[in-house]
Amino acid sequence: MSTQPAPTPERSGALLDGRVIVVTGAGRGLGRAHAVELARHGANVIVNDLGVALDGSPGDGSVAQGVADEIGRSGGTAIANGDDVSDWEEAAHLVATALETFGRLDGVVNNAGIVRDRMFANATPDEWDAVMRVHLRGHFCVTRHAAAHWRELAKQDGPVGARIVNTTSGAGLLGSVGQAAYSAAKAGIAGLTLVQAAELRRYGVTVNAIAPSARTRMTETVFADAMAPPSDPNQFDPMAPDNVSPLVAWLCSSESRAVNGRIFEVEGGKITLMDGWQRAASHDEGRRLDARSLEAIVGRLVDESPAPLPVYGS
Repeated sequence: MSTQPAPTPERSGALLDGRVIVVTGAGRGLGRAHAVELARHGANVIVNDLGVALDGSPGDGSVAQGVADEIGRSGGTAIANGDDVSDWEEAAHLVATALETFGRLDGVVNNAGIVRDRMFANATPDEWDAVMRVHLRGHFCVTRHAAAHWRELAKQDGPVGARIVNTTSGAGLLGSVGQAAYSAAKAGIAGLTLVQAAELRRYGVTVNAIAPSARTRMTETVFADAMAPPSDPNQFDPMAPDNVSPLVAWLCSSESRAVNGRIFEVEGGKITLMDGWQRAASHDEGRRLDARSLEAIVGRLVDESPAPLPVYGS
């Protein structure tokens, strides 16, 4: 579709009235929480999930429909979709489904992912490729098709006011022992976010990322004790995945138009704006460096610069 009509409000005064948003990996955990929260604020949601197991092997293909039904019972609007986000053609079909069903697309929340945890010295190429494919290629394929659509609209009618929310991780920003592939993929997503934000802003598209800390199938396996729910059911549960979703909903709204190329760590009721690579101490020799003199120079640079945050699990 080349045109995109004005949104039809689903709930008067809601933050996301009539906006159409794709959420990948939305059948469980964080993705499900995002889909439910977006719908609660008036968005029409495409609930995308293959229903695979944690390692990407075949699983329950009905999970996306279950979330769509849940949203429908609460008065929201959602449809289920089972396309593979890492497949170029299926990702195109996912975007086309939003346009054909609702006549527009206003946002993509990239959440789908798998894990194949392994100490680096034991990692296999197949495990590495599987994680990269779902996380990094999956982020690329869906938003690449969405971006092409928004670019064409912007050329015709001006800035589109669309939103992309990517999902990185503390593992991608700081590293995580036993998760080399996952950490590398998530670091790649952080870099991708910066480039997308710089390139797509001319079309009225903002791109931000979240690094969530919450109880999911992934984190329950690696950080079981930290992710355990409180024993008192009346106590605030900081690891509940739905704590992350209000930020996602806001980032998908028109209110976030001034925020672009940012990465937010979010856990419980806490939001932290992450500050990425910046130049610290520097030395200019004014001529070609001599390898034999670098011990003193590099030592001083390290001493004068902030210490890096520790790698998770180290």
